[in-house]
Amino acid sequence: MTGSAGLGDAGAFGEEGDAGLLSPVSASPLVGALTGDRAVLAAILAVESGWAAVLEKAGLAPAGSAAVVSAAAEPGRYSVAGIARRAQGGGNPVIPLLTDLRKNVQALDGTGIGAGRAVHTSLTSQDVLDTALMLLARNTVEALLGDLKRTSAALASLAEEHADTLCVGRSLTQHSLPFTFGLRAAQWFHGVAAAGRQLEGLAYPVQFGGAAGTLAAGTVLAAGTVLASGSSSTPFSLADALAAQLGLAAAPAPWHTNRLVVTSLGNALAAVLDAFGKITADVLFLSRPEVGELAEPRAAGRGVSSAMPQKQNPVLSVLVRSAALQAPQLVAQLHLAAANFNDERPDAAWHTEWPALRQLLALALGAAGHIRELAGGLQAFPDAMRRNLDLAGPLLLAEGVGAAVAPLLGAKDGLTGKEQLQAVVDQTLQAPSGEQAATYRKLLRDAVPAGVLTDLRLEELLNPASYLGEAANISRRILAAFPEYAAPPEPSLTDANGDPRG
Repeated sequence: MTGSAGLGDAGAFGEEGDAGLLSPVSASPLVGALTGDRAVLAAILAVESGWAAVLEKAGLAPAGSAAVVSAAAEPGRYSVAGIARRAQGGGNPVIPLLTDLRKNVQALDGTGIGAGRAVHTSLTSQDVLDTALMLLARNTVEALLGDLKRTSAALASLAEEHADTLCVGRSLTQHSLPFTFGLRAAQWFHGVAAAGRQLEGLAYPVQFGGAAGTLAAGTVLAAGTVLASGSSSTPFSLADALAAQLGLAAAPAPWHTNRLVVTSLGNALAAVLDAFGKITADVLFLSRPEVGELAEPRAAGRGVSSAMPQKQNPVLSVLVRSAALQAPQLVAQLHLAAANFNDERPDAAWHTEWPALRQLLALALGAAGHIRELAGGLQAFPDAMRRNLDLAGPLLLAEGVGAAVAPLLGAKDGLTGKEQLQAVVDQTLQAPSGEQAATYRKLLRDAVPAGVLTDLRLEELLNPASYLGEAANISRRILAAFPEYAAPPEPSLTDANGDPRG
C-alpha cells in the first residue's frame, strides 16, 4: 500500500475510519483522501520526515538520516486502526505512531548511521500534531478553493446572462419589489467570492515549542549536544526551516495555547458554508413545483425517492445545506476549546479541537464539489419568474407610485397625498385576489387627477422594469470587486465526487 505524505492514501478510504455513511455530503474519495484518518497519519509522518531533513541539513543529524526516516515514514507501513486504539494510552496519536516509526527507522538503518536520533528530537506531540493539522488544512483548502472559484465563475455567468431577467423580490416571505435574477445570482456570487478571499488570506504556521513552549530542548540541542556539535542553528532557524520544508508559514512564536490560527480557519470555513447555505436555501424554495423558477441539473439516479417514482428531489441543495447547518456548532466548538486552553499546554480542550476542525474541512470540501455542479448546471426559467412577479400585479409597484405621486397630491378630506395612496392600497387588498390588479388601477386613476398623472405616466409607473433601482449597477459592482472569482478557472480534473474526469 502506498500513499503521498502530503495527501494521504485515497485507496485506504473507507477501509479504516469513517466512510461517510451518515454524512453523504462529504462521502467522496477526494474528501477521504484529504481529511480522512489516513490523511492525518500521512501528515504526522510528513512532519516527522520533514524534521529529520531539517536536522540533517543543519548538521544536527547523521548524514543519510533523512532518507532513512523518509522511507520509514511511508504511510502504508502503518495501521490507522491500531494506532487509534493505542492512542488512548497517551491521549494522542503521535505517541504510538512514534513507537512504530522508530522501530521502522531502526529496521531500515542497515548501515547503522544512527538515523533514529533524527526522529522527533526536541519536539513534543503537540508540535507534531498541530503542524500536521496545518498540513491537512492547507491541502484541503487548496482543493476547496479550486471548486469555489469554479462555482463563483458559474454564478458570475448567471448574473451576466440574466442581468435583465425580471423576477420578484421577497421580504419576510412576501412579494416585495421587482427584482432581477441577475442580481440574485450576483449576490450569491458576492457571498462565495468574499468567503473565498477570507479563506485565501489564511496562514498555516508551523508549531515548534517543545514540552512547555519555551524551546528548552531545542536550545540545549543547538548549544552543544552530540548532535549539535559546532552548529550555528537556533531553535528559531530550525523552526523556520521546517516551515519551508513543509510549505507552511513560519511562526514568530509557539502557539500552543493561542488558537487564533485554528479559530480563524474555522471562521473562514464557516463563512464559505454560510455562502453555500444561502444559495441552496434559495434554490430549494425556488425549485418547488408551485414556484418553478429554478431546477437543479439532472443526473442518472439523483433525486430519487424510495417510495415515489415521480419525484425529482433537489439533492445537491439538500446535501450542501446539510453541511451549512452543521458548521456553526463546529466553529463554536473551536472557540469553546480556544477559550479553555489552560496553562502552557492544555488538557482536554486541545483534544476537542481535532474532530471539529477535521469535520469542518470535510464538510466544506464535500459541499464545494456539490455546489460547483449545482451552479454550473442550474436551470433558470424566466417565464415562471415573470408569472410569479405578476401575481401581485401593479400593487408590487405601490412604493414607487407613492414616491412619485404623493408629493403631487394636495390634502383631501384631511388626508395627505401619502395617506390617500395608502387608502387606495388598503381598499385594493379587500378585493378578491383575481380582481386586485384591475381594482388598484381603477382606484389609483380615480384618486389621481389626469392633470397630475397622465395615463402614459401611470403605465410607466406600473411597469416592473421601471422600478429596479440600481440592480444592474449593483451586479456590475459586485463582479468588478472580485475579478479573480468572476473569471472562468482552469477546467476541473475531477467531478463532484472527486473522481477523475475523462
